[in-house]
Order: sequence, then structure tokens, then C-alpha cells
Amino acid sequence: MDIKQPLLMHINNSVFLNDDVLVMIDRRYLPNKKIELLAANYEEVAQAIENMVVQGAGDIAITAGYGLYLAALEAERNTNYSIEEARALILTAKQRLVKTRPTGRHLAALLNKMVKNINWEKTRWSSQILQSINASIEKQQKRSELTGKWASELLCDGDSILTHCFPGAALLYMLVFAREQGKKVEVICTETRPYLQGARLTAWSVSELGIPVTLISDNMAAYCMNQGMISKVFAAADRIAMDGTVANKIGTFQLALAAQYHKLPFYILGYGGPDKNCRAGKDIVIEHRDPREVLSINGISISSENVKGFYPAFDLTRPELITGIITDRGIVPPSQVERYWDLPY
Repeated sequence: MDIKQPLLMHINNSVFLNDDVLVMIDRRYLPNKKIELLAANYEEVAQAIENMVVQGAGDIAITAGYGLYLAALEAERNTNYSIEEARALILTAKQRLVKTRPTGRHLAALLNKMVKNINWEKTRWSSQILQSINASIEKQQKRSELTGKWASELLCDGDSILTHCFPGAALLYMLVFAREQGKKVEVICTETRPYLQGARLTAWSVSELGIPVTLISDNMAAYCMNQGMISKVFAAADRIAMDGTVANKIGTFQLALAAQYHKLPFYILGYGGPDKNCRAGKDIVIEHRDPREVLSINGISISSENVKGFYPAFDLTRPELITGIITDRGIVPPSQVERYWDLPY
């Protein structure tokens, strides 16, 4: 696909190695500033993930993979380490990185797979992990492109779609494919408080594609639906349970409710499908972040010091509110999400 890619359309543009130091473009400052944050060990990577330097489930998982790579490098450089001591360090790093974002499945799944595939008798553990990272990046990019292609088939000429948070590269591929199909589409983005991913990441990326985009505050969505400004809604998923329940950025549930009331299709960009190990939505752990994060914007307090904050970072959307889950293999009804593995590539 020969297109000008926005920065966030490929993770290699914003998270990469430079002389065995991980470089991350700090997404908290985009699009106005491109600040590089450096991490030389797995603890610094873990803190960067916790502090929202990298956002988006797939990109967070790859970043955590680099943290595991840095832990393996540390083990290799300590020539006094036995294989068991090296394994212990790498497993400690894995456990630390997994705890950074408990709701999404991608991070833990990727790190578990990487550790499982390590041949401990070969001392270049870091090379093995880096090979896994590169393969995962290639797979993630292909998965995003395929998901976007399936999603584009759902768009009609003249559609105005609503998005929430940063749904990842599949959303951008969806828009590119739709344009190639001759469809003129507009996008409305919720700002997505408190980190404003919809404003800073999604709206900016869509504008970089040259597609008309409008930013609204989070409390305007139902009004826009009622005024006929929205024809379809697309969100992503940090985890999909086997019963079709979707965990995504806080605010997704209320958008699904508003869409159902206004009889609008509500789609989930589901990339690699459900989590086989998660039977039902009730089994998904909802991350609760520091409540102080909702009491300020860009470091400026927006309320009294006597006011308490509350910040669950994700919510759950039941399958009956979802029109379809779009994956790299095709589109499945949420109540039949287990069919994902029966679909051919």
C-alpha cells in the first residue's frame, strides 16, 4: 500500500531501539511536541507504560517486549550469571511488565509467548526475544491492515463515523481502503479524557491522511447522534471475552448505549479476536488508575484540592450492544465470537 503513513500507523515510527536503548516518542505530548523518552532497562520501560508514554494495546505489548529484551541483555552482560539466575531475572522482568496494564490481553499474551519460546541453552536470549519482537511487529501490522480492509467494506459513501480513544492502525487502514474504493467518509473523534487520546492521537492521525475530521468533547456524542451527524460508530478492544463482552477505554459502554438508542451500528475493531482464556466479561480485571489524573489537564488543576477523583480506565460493553466484531479474518457477531478461529485468512 503506497500511502503517506501517519506516525502512529506503524509502531517502528515511535518505538524503536538505538544502541540497545529503547526510544519511545512520548505520546502524551503529541502532536505538538515529539519528545523522545529513553529506557535502558526493563524497569524504565515498565514505568513508561504505566505513565502512558505509549498508548494502544498492541503498541503497549510490543513496548513491553522490548523491556523483556533489555532484561535479557542485562542477564547476558553479567557473566557471573548461571542459566537459572538469568532465567530468574527475565521472568522477574516479565512479571513486572505484565502488571503495568492488567486489563488488556495483548501484553501478557505476547510476553508469555516470548518466554515460552526461549531456548535457555543458547546464551543469546536477547537475540531470540528480538526475533520474536520483529515477528510480532510484522504480524501486528498485517493484522491491522486486514482488519481495516474488512472494516472498509462496512462503510458507505457519505458516512460520518464516530470513534473513541485511539483505535489503532486498523482505523487508519479502514479509511485509506475506503478512499481507494471511492467512498468519501468523515470522522468525528471524542476527545477521550483524561489523556485526550482521541484529540491528540486519533484526530491528528486522521487529519494526516487528509480525511475530514471533527473533534468533540466526550459529552457531545449523544447530541451528535440525535442530530443525524453520525451514521456508524467504531471503537477498539483491549480484551474480548469468549461471551462477546468487550473491554475498551472508559466511555465505550455509554457510546454503545447511545448508539443503540439511536439505532446506529456499533462496531468493534477486534484485530486478533477474543481471548481464549477469558470466558466472560466478569473475568476481566478493570484497571483503576490514580484518581488525581482526572483532576488536572496538562498539569493544571481543574478543581478544588478538596475534590476526590475516580478513574476506572476501561469499561465493559455487553455483546447485545455490539453490531459486529471486525477482525483480521472477517466480521463475526459478538454472540458467536468463537467462530473467529474457523475463519480462513
